Amino acid sequence: MKLKLVIFDCDGVMFDSKFANQTYYNFLLQHFGYPVMNAEELDYVHIHNVHESTRHIFRHYPQQNIQDVDALRLETGYAPFLQYMNMESDLIEFLDICSPRYQLAVSTNRTNTMKQVLEIFKLKDYFVKVMTAENATRPKPAPDALLEILDYCNCSADEAIYIGDSTIDREHSAGCDMRLIAFKNKALPAEFHVRSFMEILQLPPFL
Repeated sequence: MKLKLVIFDCDGVMFDSKFANQTYYNFLLQHFGYPVMNAEELDYVHIHNVHESTRHIFRHYPQQNIQDVDALRLETGYAPFLQYMNMESDLIEFLDICSPRYQLAVSTNRTNTMKQVLEIFKLKDYFVKVMTAENATRPKPAPDALLEILDYCNCSADEAIYIGDSTIDREHSAGCDMRLIAFKNKALPAEFHVRSFMEILQLPPFL
């Protein structure tokens, strides 16, 4: 089946955003007087949505009103932390090559920060559909966002491919029988593995 649709995860794929996420969630913890995240917590927040992540890192502090954490999060926003996000060096080149050939979309567990990210890095015009943990019926790893993208783009799962980097992305794509390109993660079970965007153009579905 001919490839018609390429869907991107955001964090760990389009952007190296681990340090940005680390800075953001440590800010929330330290504001309320708690220690910074450990390695396990950093790995967790990097692939889960903000609601799951805040509850995970504050789980040891039952005395903390989580509504106060949410209020701080909404008041602060993510904009001060965008400076710590590093866009993949060949992303724009890859998007410029792919956008005339395929429909492009995003499925991410970011929430209201995704619009800002796309606008600040001048990426929003590349994507016909952007699904987040905020507008999906159920966030990743449920397949809902991918199914909505497929419906919007009038494509079947075997006409699409998802680029992800985590076990959540594997579960997300498997939920609708979509092929996965594992980005910079050799250990992730996937149909294809790459270390850069331009490598993707040499994969069989793109030839």
